[in-house]
Amino acid sequence: MDGEDRLEIAYGVHRADLMRLLMARTGDRTEAEDLLQELWLKVQQQPGGPVENGRAYLFRMAQNLVIDRLRERRRRMERERRWSDEVTDFARAGIEPADRRKTAEDLILDREEIATLTSAITNLPEGARRVFELHKLQGLSHGEVAAHLGISKSGVEKHMAVAMKYLRRALMD
Repeated sequence: MDGEDRLEIAYGVHRADLMRLLMARTGDRTEAEDLLQELWLKVQQQPGGPVENGRAYLFRMAQNLVIDRLRERRRRMERERRWSDEVTDFARAGIEPADRRKTAEDLILDREEIATLTSAITNLPEGARRVFELHKLQGLSHGEVAAHLGISKSGVEKHMAVAMKYLRRALMD
């Protein structure tokens, strides 16, 4: 009889004691039954090997499953707490959370900034505007822009420098 068979036999012999241990540790019959089933699956997956004291080995495995479950629960609760804090803007219970939506003034300022930027891009010199649109708006690399327009990579970089200087100046006004 190999170590795996002896462990399965020990599980059968000590199943009721293992259930009592899991009930005492979890305080919940359903969770204890889940852990007992998980323990059985682990026993089935154990590589055969000598286990000197099957009972002690099974009880240690059961205890480790309880600890793993508690750690997972703690991680989940922490994750949910962080999510809740982010959603409610870190408001404590009973305190009305802050409204994070933009104000009408912020929306108007955003629209004005977008209009200014759109106008500045439209008024860029032709070569700089084409390079800027391909690189910044369409996401092409400098090499791809150069190939697309039939110019050198250095030419793309010069056009981008002109565009950025022009836009910086337009947005500062």
